[in-house]
Amino acid sequence: MSTATLPAPTPALRVGEVDNRATYVSFGLAYVLGHGAAALSRGDDPLVALPGWLPMTLLGIGLAAGTAYSTAAALRAQRGASEPDVLSGKLLGASWIGGFAALFLAITGLSSTVDVPDLQTALWPTGSGLVVGLLYLGEGAVRRNVLHYCLGAWLALTSSAALFLGTPGLFWVLAVAGGGGYAVATHLERARLVRGQQ
Repeated sequence: MSTATLPAPTPALRVGEVDNRATYVSFGLAYVLGHGAAALSRGDDPLVALPGWLPMTLLGIGLAAGTAYSTAAALRAQRGASEPDVLSGKLLGASWIGGFAALFLAITGLSSTVDVPDLQTALWPTGSGLVVGLLYLGEGAVRRNVLHYCLGAWLALTSSAALFLGTPGLFWVLAVAGGGGYAVATHLERARLVRGQQ
């Protein structure tokens, strides 16, 4: 067997370093499968007839897996970290709860005061992408992770721009641009970790 067929070894992580590969793969698949299924099955003339629950289920499974991987990676990164770094990690974790609670209040409040059918259908996926992107910007800045920061900027901008397309166009943007962003980040993450060891 040639060495080209052997899997590349996983680089050893420095204290405080987060390996995001499993998280990126899970979230990327959630975007491609969940939002992709919604893109195919929504709109005035859907391309495929899928049960209404399927896109959300696919998205939810991928997001749950990504959240579990992200939490595990963050907890591993805190082992042996300094007290200020541990506090930063805890505050970043709490930011996710605050960000999505604020998104829930904004969408629920807007939906109750504005009579626009399917408003929540458009705002939840795009708003979630915006919140995730902004949180990645913060995490990237705190952890000095330029790749994570750039992925956050990409997700925030593409998710917000997707609102201009309506349904099902916004789901296509989220599936292709969001899922594609995660795929590129997954590919670049190993090289980032290897560079950090040098």
